[in-house]
Amino acid sequence: MKLWLAQNGNYPRIGDSPALQVLRRTLAALDRGEATAADVERAAQEMTRQALADQLAAGLDVLTDGQIRWHDPVSHLAGRLAGVRINGLLRFFDTNFYFRQPVLVEHPVRQQPLLVEEFHTAQRLLAELDGTGHPRVLRAVLTGPYTLARLSLAEAAAMQPLDRRVQAYAEALAAEVEALAAAGARQIQVDEPAILFYPEDWPVFAAAIERLATARQAAAAAGHPTEVVLYVYFRDCSPLYERLAALPVDGLGLDFTYGERLADCVIGSGSRLPLAFGLLDGRNTRLEEPAAIARQLERLLPAVRADHCWLGCSCGLEYLPRDRARAKLELLGKIRALVAGTR
Repeated sequence: MKLWLAQNGNYPRIGDSPALQVLRRTLAALDRGEATAADVERAAQEMTRQALADQLAAGLDVLTDGQIRWHDPVSHLAGRLAGVRINGLLRFFDTNFYFRQPVLVEHPVRQQPLLVEEFHTAQRLLAELDGTGHPRVLRAVLTGPYTLARLSLAEAAAMQPLDRRVQAYAEALAAEVEALAAAGARQIQVDEPAILFYPEDWPVFAAAIERLATARQAAAAAGHPTEVVLYVYFRDCSPLYERLAALPVDGLGLDFTYGERLADCVIGSGSRLPLAFGLLDGRNTRLEEPAAIARQLERLLPAVRADHCWLGCSCGLEYLPRDRARAKLELLGKIRALVAGTR
């Protein structure tokens, strides 16, 4: 079995050195009328370059653009849809980060690509940085339709039922899945942390994931194959594990930082899907002991009936200082080397 090292989602947009604060400084200058949108774009490209460079230096096989342009995981997508107004700030689950809440004033409609231009920029930057010839995957990331719907309000009466909000977002994101696949995205990560907090909504959630799976099939039929990998985090998913593992997706990313129950579920039930093992805590600055994580991984890998898996962190790394985020990535290679030495 291949064990790929993967970054999932966001990465810190600032660091301690002046060079790593260029985006924050430029955004502040824009607010003062001392910078332009073009200046912000150049700063965002530089920080995207730095995020990719950190991942390459850590030896990762699957990279993201770090979601450097995303002010938050919700409004960056929802705010680009027609029929949506962006409201005030709310806490993003139990983190110290906030999102701007979407309000559906009409049926939300995708009138243009949401992330394709950002993906193309990251493709170009990665090509400029990586001259090793090592096969790597640049992964696109979407916040899933159920999580977007759960974190949105609705002024339009037709959008007030949860299932209608989820369906509307699913249609918009299905079109984006096809567009990203056509742009060359070989993997698309779909983040759905909200389902762990509202498991009673499973039928609505599962229908939305099936809609994205249909879009993936349409992309493949058009000659643009891609994989949809579902990620859940911020809570123990063991009560939902078997249902998650039965969804029509190409991989499942799991947060293992909430105790041993999930590991026991995976070992007991197995998985037909490749799993992304979120064994390093993406919200805790403490650096794990590589040997201890390698022992956990050695218990889990035999349960997976697939030709590959991913090793990564429990969630995106924007919740950490940049030096700690980089150190977490560097741990992944050490863990893989230990596991390889025992197999």
